[in-house]
Amino acid sequence: MYYLTENKEMLGFGSLDCYPNIFNFTTTRKGGFSKGNYASLNGSYYSGDEKELVDRNWDRILSHSNIQPRLVVRPYQTHEDKVLKIDEAFLELTHQEQENAIQGVDGLITNIPKVLLTVATADCVPITISEPDSGVIAVVHAGWRGTVNRIVKNAIQLIIDSYGCDPTKLLVGIGPSISLKSFEVGDEVVDKFERAGFELNKILWYNTSSDKHHVDLWKANALLIASCGVPFGNISVANICTYERHEEFFSARRLSIKSGRTITGIMLKK
Repeated sequence: MYYLTENKEMLGFGSLDCYPNIFNFTTTRKGGFSKGNYASLNGSYYSGDEKELVDRNWDRILSHSNIQPRLVVRPYQTHEDKVLKIDEAFLELTHQEQENAIQGVDGLITNIPKVLLTVATADCVPITISEPDSGVIAVVHAGWRGTVNRIVKNAIQLIIDSYGCDPTKLLVGIGPSISLKSFEVGDEVVDKFERAGFELNKILWYNTSSDKHHVDLWKANALLIASCGVPFGNISVANICTYERHEEFFSARRLSIKSGRTITGIMLKK
């Protein structure tokens, strides 16, 4: 990934540079108005920050592109596996009806231009998916629970079922999130991955000095994506650990749940 702005407020995947019709970004902590654990470019309305400050932060985020606020989709995420298709019927709903529809949603897909799909993360894995030729995009929030529940596979399958996309043409970006080195977990988490059928030898590391297991969420999701028919060469990984780089990206493990959230978004320009 590389910085999209001189003041380092946003990054984007270079793998999408040759597709000018797709706008993608991940925010950093820089350039906003929030204070304390939300400092400064917090994009979440659901983590305890002052609404007025989040409003100003979103004004800053949207100032970098020609995006209408009413076409920004911000789901209320619950670490589950639900993916929602944003279609014309959704856009015709009232604001309250839309708010109700995105409750408990952790993934979004659409083929409608100028609709910005977003997720908010603070160590969890943000994943963008696009098929530039067909004009289809998606974004997914994959924490360890979402990963166990294979949410990224749900999103890809919905893309295929809804738009007839060829998975070999999908381009996927795994954004800034917690790394294998930093993601220490208890035995109960390891057990859930094992029960879900993951090959633990491919995603697990046992730290002998701490007597703890670590899970590689980047690898786990890349394997899920590849199992859908997406070539590994089409999967870009940011290799940015939010826990290690907590001064630049929000990390709930560093700052607590009552802290800011990084925003990852993707949009078809036309």
